Amino acid sequence: MLNSRRIVVVLPAYNAEKTLEMTYAEIPFEHVDHVLLVDDASRDRTAQVAERLGIRTIVHDRNKGYGANQKTCYRAALDLGADIVIMVHPDYQYTPKLITAMAAMIAYGEFDAVLGSRILGIGALKGGMPLYKYVANRVLTLVENLLLSHKLSEYHTGYRAFSRQVLEQLPLDANGDDFVFDNQMLAQIIWHGYRIGELSCPTKYFEDASSINFRRSVIYGLGVLGTALEFRLARMGLIRSERFTPRNDQAAAQ
Repeated sequence: MLNSRRIVVVLPAYNAEKTLEMTYAEIPFEHVDHVLLVDDASRDRTAQVAERLGIRTIVHDRNKGYGANQKTCYRAALDLGADIVIMVHPDYQYTPKLITAMAAMIAYGEFDAVLGSRILGIGALKGGMPLYKYVANRVLTLVENLLLSHKLSEYHTGYRAFSRQVLEQLPLDANGDDFVFDNQMLAQIIWHGYRIGELSCPTKYFEDASSINFRRSVIYGLGVLGTALEFRLARMGLIRSERFTPRNDQAAAQ
């Protein structure tokens, strides 16, 4: 715990057999209460490795997608009584050593969500991010900052921490089940006025680290732009969106 807040780390996994143990070994267990892995019907021995390590494990009966995996992660973490939930990819692309710092930013009331940013500092390109992905990241982030009237160094990191209130408030089931889920969720956090902090995070790109191919990257990019446009049109009152709904207190006031 930190400041009496229960911390749960969630690992959305798919074919992470080769990197899971390295990731798990760097988790700061002196502050983490539970670790939970959701295996999205991996084709390797991810679930068996998780169970050998003593990790609470949920296995999807079929591959449901990265977003659907996160939905399962967050529901299960809340059921465990989490006050703070930190998502770490078990492919060892992001170091779990920053979990304590990210959790503290929420536990002491400064932020509601925290992102481990690859762009702050020199982490992205130095860690091996392909140049086309770096450029796409910067362009998409610029467009999103404009359309969402916010300012973040990047919207596309997979290293994230959330307060319980955020996870309970957001209509996560209205989001997609694929990679764009990350972006839709972050847009919802901004929509509801929650405070987002960022922490500089080194990243590693290597053979066993998960990465989507160029085709799926394009699909993701189009989904990101669509989400930002939907946000802007809903904010202007030009459309109604299940994804961007009034908060409970706002709805009651109306």
